[in-house]
Amino acid sequence: MAGGGDSVRAILFALGANFAIAVAKGVAAFVTGSGAMLAETVHSLADCGNQLLLLMGLRQAQRPVDTEHPLGYGRAIYFWSFLVAVILFSVGGMFSVYEGVHKLRHPEPLEQWWWAVGVLLFAIVAESVSMRACMQEVDKARGSRSVWQWFRESRQAELVVIFGEDLAALLGLVFALAAIGLAVATGNPVWDAIGTIGIGVLLVVIAVLVAVEVKAMLIGQSVDPFLQAQISQFLATRPEIAEVLHLITLQQGNDVLVSTHARMRRSHDGEAMLRDIDQVERALKQQFPVVRWSFFEPEGADTPD
Repeated sequence: MAGGGDSVRAILFALGANFAIAVAKGVAAFVTGSGAMLAETVHSLADCGNQLLLLMGLRQAQRPVDTEHPLGYGRAIYFWSFLVAVILFSVGGMFSVYEGVHKLRHPEPLEQWWWAVGVLLFAIVAESVSMRACMQEVDKARGSRSVWQWFRESRQAELVVIFGEDLAALLGLVFALAAIGLAVATGNPVWDAIGTIGIGVLLVVIAVLVAVEVKAMLIGQSVDPFLQAQISQFLATRPEIAEVLHLITLQQGNDVLVSTHARMRRSHDGEAMLRDIDQVERALKQQFPVVRWSFFEPEGADTPD
């Protein structure tokens, strides 16, 4: 699983791209009077705020353990990621739908539309750079899984959010470019309004998908199935363990908690069994550096379940 530093890189790329794009879109929206461009401006400004929230969440998640938070603050990033999804839904999506409906009722002709087209082409290039940086981190984390499978199984809330934002941004830009193109080609500004509504619906759908995934992490979720299988296989092949009876994992931000219930081979010698448990836990943390906490409940080799 990619660490926090990898996620910070993706977030900073997205922040830089979105800030430059927001300024360019704002100028184009003012000059052309395009509702789609105004919706895209608000979308990019909301994304900038979201990325600052994610950076704040990552910093808070790195706070050291204290008496009130014995497992640390790792899950704080889930709260901030969920808040980002809500902002994407409300500020980005709902505003775009509102603006589109307003333009649909009161259509206005586009002025100096070439401004909007030029800005959108620039924005597509900038967002593509941001998306490429994000996908590099996603590819590190997903392994042989499809992108959709990684999205459903990932426990990196901040990377899930950045991926959703970048995907929504690229698709939104395409929607806006198509809407303005149709409005100019047909001379009918209604297409601009339809494009604005389409951008809003797109943002709402992606925000809901991101929120559903982050909510599962927020309430407490095991590690992703790929890592769970690796840990389970590692414990099952340890010579000190006769049988793994039960394995619980819990994702805590970038850290992992593992609770193991297993039959031990040298259960009749208490001191030897304790040494075996210590050896297994040391080997577990060495093999999987993300494992920060390990709890072990032993059983005798011939003890019934």
